[in-house]
Parts: sequence; structure tokens; C-alpha cells
Amino acid sequence: MTSQAATVVAMPKEIYEANKLAKRLRRLVGQAVGDYDMIRDGDKVMVCLSGGKDSYGLLDILLHLKKRAPVAFDLVAVNLDQKQPGFPEHVLPEYLESLGVPYHIAVQDTYSVVKRVIPEGKTMCSLCSRLRRGVLYRVANELGATKIALGHHRDDIIETFFLNLFFGGKLKAMSPKLVSDDGRHVVIRPLVYCEEADLEAYAELQQFPIIPCTLCGSQENLQRKHVKTMLREWEKRYPGRIENIMRSLQNASPSHLLDRKLFDFDKVIADGTPKTDGDKALDINHLL
Repeated sequence: MTSQAATVVAMPKEIYEANKLAKRLRRLVGQAVGDYDMIRDGDKVMVCLSGGKDSYGLLDILLHLKKRAPVAFDLVAVNLDQKQPGFPEHVLPEYLESLGVPYHIAVQDTYSVVKRVIPEGKTMCSLCSRLRRGVLYRVANELGATKIALGHHRDDIIETFFLNLFFGGKLKAMSPKLVSDDGRHVVIRPLVYCEEADLEAYAELQQFPIIPCTLCGSQENLQRKHVKTMLREWEKRYPGRIENIMRSLQNASPSHLLDRKLFDFDKVIADGTPKTDGDKALDINHLL
């Protein structure tokens, strides 16, 4: 078989796999939107677009769902130009205009603030995120947005869980839906069920004009990178572990943790009534 013939034969499989990936991501986003009541009729959803694979994928999938959703909602893409040196200002406007998507570019020099405040060699992401969040809240007010959609995916959520566990002393991940710090907005994460690997493949398939998040310089000492490496090694050695961690975050047992704010231990008494979540919850031999 000639190489040309081989290419012709391979194309249907490639198209099939591409369609399967797109359908999976759309299904998972639709499921998350439904499970957590993220978008309602009449909402104006502000999609925060950074220029990375995740936010591009989020916008693309929400545009598709908008055409088929049982409720009517509007989308507006918003990017914050933080004035990092080398930021390609033309990329996002050109891309969004080609799609016919309403958009707004907010310009605020948070980069200089971060560089001035954070000592050389220290990670800048935390302060950068807080400053960016404040600007986005303001823009949401100006645009009349009822929801703010962020592009965090399943892997981000699990990594955040372990970062809080190891370094923050908290059992805390990322919420799929929450009220913003200022109490005026609802923030949603429609990619909560989507794997990063799928979003990477989808970005390559769709040829999104990616803007790398390295304009501030490489920050190899980020603990998130170390946690990401740990999780990938776990998944390689024990396939399915990441999915099981995700299910665990959706299946908490407050009575078997130690947080007195979540469970009233003062009311634990032996009244002769069998408890389905009693000592049997400790029987995990079948998992060992």
C-alpha cells in the first residue's frame, strides 16, 4: 500500500476519534452544568479567556452547548491584558472576531505590581491571581454578567485538593459553583469533569492560537508542578486512581472526618438504632 493510500485509509479513523473526543467533552460539560445548576435561562455568562488551552476549550464547548441547550443564555468572552512583556495583543481579538463572539479586552498593568511586590525567585501566581480576580469582578459588573465561567478542569481540582492537604492543612479543593469573594457574582467551572489530557488533545485538534502562560518567566519551584508530577506517576502505576480521587471528592462522609463544624459529635448517642454509616464504613479489606 502506498503512503498516499495509507493516509486515505487512516483519515476516517482520525475523524472518528476527533468526533468522539468532542462529544465526550461536550457531554461532560453538559453533565456538570446540569449537576451543579450552573447556567439558567436568561443568564449572561462571562467566559474568562486567558489564551490557554483550557479557556479556549471552555468557550468552544459553551458555544456549542448554547445552540442546543434547553435554556437561552448569552456568552461574552473577556480577556485581561496584564501588560506582560511580549504579550501578543492581536491574537485573541482576531480569533474572537473570526468566531463572531462578543468580547471585551480589559487592560490593567497588574504585571508591574506583581514584579514590584514579589521578591525575585518567589512564585508570582497567587498575587497575580488575586489581582486578576478583582479586575474580572469589576468587568462582570460593567458587562452585566450573571455568571463568571473559569476554565479549571478535573486535574486542577484534584491538584488543588492535595496542595491544600499537604501545605494548607485543609480538606478543600475547587468548587464547581460558588459565590465570589465580594458576594456579588456566581463563579462556575463547567470543565470540572474534563481531563486535562482531553483538553490538550482538543486544543491541538481545533488549532487554538495558544498564548503560553510563561510571560512572567519560568517558575520551576511551583508546588503545583510537583503535585501534578506525583499524580501522573500514581496514575501510571495505578490506572484509575485519579478517577477514584474525583469520586471521593463527590462522596464525603462528614461523620468520619474530624471537623466539628461539619458534624455535630455532641449528638452521637447509642439509641439502639442501626447506623448505615457506622463502623461498617471502616471495613475496607476488600480494597486492600
